[in-house]
Amino acid sequence: MSTEPSPHGPQKHHGSHEHSHSHGRGASTTRLAAALTLTAGVFIAEVVTALLTGSLALLADAGHMITDVAGLIMALAAAQLSQRPATPQRTWGLRRAEVIGAALQAGTLGVVGVVVAARAVHNLIVPTPVEAEGMLVMGVIGLLANAAALLILAGGRSESLNMRAAFLEVLNDALGSVGVLVAAGVVATTGWMQADAVVSLLIAALIVPRAVALLRAAGRVLMDFTPEDLDLQQVRAHILDLDHVEEVHDLHAWTVASGLPVLTAHVTVRDECLRDGHTEQILDRLHKCVAEHFPVRIEHATFQLEPASHREHETVCT
Repeated sequence: MSTEPSPHGPQKHHGSHEHSHSHGRGASTTRLAAALTLTAGVFIAEVVTALLTGSLALLADAGHMITDVAGLIMALAAAQLSQRPATPQRTWGLRRAEVIGAALQAGTLGVVGVVVAARAVHNLIVPTPVEAEGMLVMGVIGLLANAAALLILAGGRSESLNMRAAFLEVLNDALGSVGVLVAAGVVATTGWMQADAVVSLLIAALIVPRAVALLRAAGRVLMDFTPEDLDLQQVRAHILDLDHVEEVHDLHAWTVASGLPVLTAHVTVRDECLRDGHTEQILDRLHKCVAEHFPVRIEHATFQLEPASHREHETVCT
């Protein structure tokens, strides 16, 4: 006997397991669209100003911002895709699109960071003249736009991996804009052109670790790893503590998309439980166990109940 969640309705005996996983995606779409408009406008202005002033720091910040533009576009597309209903062919809908978008964003971010770092090292050795005044003006504009985008995204940053990535990338951009202002001030007051390259290296140092963290988080989901905050040994121990349960095997847990962990398990119970009608109570306790006892709340769980005598008829995966 098994129970599994359906994307089309509640279970017969577990009506409380019908949950909405919209997570405010309509509001997220609005936030992302507004942030994208601001970020794209500043990116265009930064590229033009960087070319006119010769500032690598400004160009580095613009390079960082293009990853935000791409990330926000991907996040916006994912938010739209994730609202599509589930079908028999796509039982979870297109929820994982946001994870793929986050992985692509992380890859782009890492490449930009490496390129900026390499260029900055070159400019430390061979200083390039920059125009501090243009850097200063664009740095202020960029910082103001980033601050506005941060305020827009702040309320939804915990809703999904993409929203978190978008917020963190805009935050990095805000720090990059501060760096541009610092570099412009140093160049204007001391004439030390290498300040632009030093700030570029600092911006790259902000980009690369963030890219690695995003790629790692997205990779865990795409590779169907166990949710990071879930200890399957503890889950196994809790299930084994339940009355009538003799063994647990084929225990698996993974994440379909942000906020959507899933768990499956084969649970061996005493033979008489299947004859005496205890299965309903056992299933209730199993669902309650994984939904309430762990840091990761698992509301989509599938349990196959089987008698001890069935063990010899199947291949067991621990």
